[in-house]
Amino acid sequence: MALDQITLSHFRNHAETRIEGTRQFNLLVGENGAGKTNVLEAISLFAPGRGLRRAALAEMAGSSGDGGMAIGSSLRAEADQEPVRLGSYSKAANPGRRLVRINGSETSAIALGEWLSIGWLTPAMDRLFTDSAGARRRFIDRMALALDPLHARHATRYEAALRERNRLLGDEREPEAAWLDGVEAQLAEHGAALAAGRAGLISRLMEELATLPPQPFARPALSYLAGGPIIREDLAAALRSNRAKDRAASRTLTGPHRDELGVAMEGKQAPAASCSTGEQKAMLIAIVLAHAGLAARGRPNLLLLDEVAAHLDPIRREALFERLRDSGAQVWMTGTEIGPFAAIRDEAAVWRVEDGKLTPL
Repeated sequence: MALDQITLSHFRNHAETRIEGTRQFNLLVGENGAGKTNVLEAISLFAPGRGLRRAALAEMAGSSGDGGMAIGSSLRAEADQEPVRLGSYSKAANPGRRLVRINGSETSAIALGEWLSIGWLTPAMDRLFTDSAGARRRFIDRMALALDPLHARHATRYEAALRERNRLLGDEREPEAAWLDGVEAQLAEHGAALAAGRAGLISRLMEELATLPPQPFARPALSYLAGGPIIREDLAAALRSNRAKDRAASRTLTGPHRDELGVAMEGKQAPAASCSTGEQKAMLIAIVLAHAGLAARGRPNLLLLDEVAAHLDPIRREALFERLRDSGAQVWMTGTEIGPFAAIRDEAAVWRVEDGKLTPL
């Protein structure tokens, strides 16, 4: 068991919603626009980051409230343990600031990652392999964060140092070497840790993918394409030697902000971007399942799957459900009808979603 007694208050079209009686499989069924994905988005805010839609907090606040929103849940890792109460919310006075509470105490969003791991797959992710390199970096970082909460701290500090270095490089006057030395020291420290986390993740994913049957899902081959040196001292040296070139470009051209995730169809050796949409979907599901297998070790693990079953044939659906049973994750899935979930209907908690209201079935 992972999450139960979930509450949504003034979150998008959910004025006051309470979800109880969760199981390993949890199904949200309803028409498009009923509020199914909104529930998944709310649950995704029990992880560090911006949630599965990457939306601004102000967009999440429902029109029924005063401009703030709140999400709460009880987390129970073991049946004999006292539940941990998690809260993620914003206030009308500052709707862009996310606040987090764990057992009633204010803390940071990063602390949520110490309690549970959350991953997700949404229809928007279907274009991951043809999207920008930045989208794939965010994909890598989210998976790395689910395994190591400190990854978020390195990513945040690296981005802050990168913005400062780019600002200095863009000044009309040449910046003082001492200022650049200090900023580049931070870039090298956190950039090396960021790159190491990404590279380690991909290595572990490849090991986990090797345990997945190649059928009915594809087995992708992953590679880490570094945007610069990944050793701290080497990255610091590269930043220092590239100052003139970076100043001419008014931006930093070396570092993990230029990393790329390489994905190919194993056996065909075809880049994912050139594969069919069906093959891309199969590879993406395989990656998400492999990551769920890694994330389930050591902490409660949640997997949020938005409209995934409807686009799979019966053989692939059954294979997906079987793998999810064995994953140890608490799974949340959405669909417009119950039919595609017939194989797990008797073991699932099911709710009908209509206009932001949930009815148990």
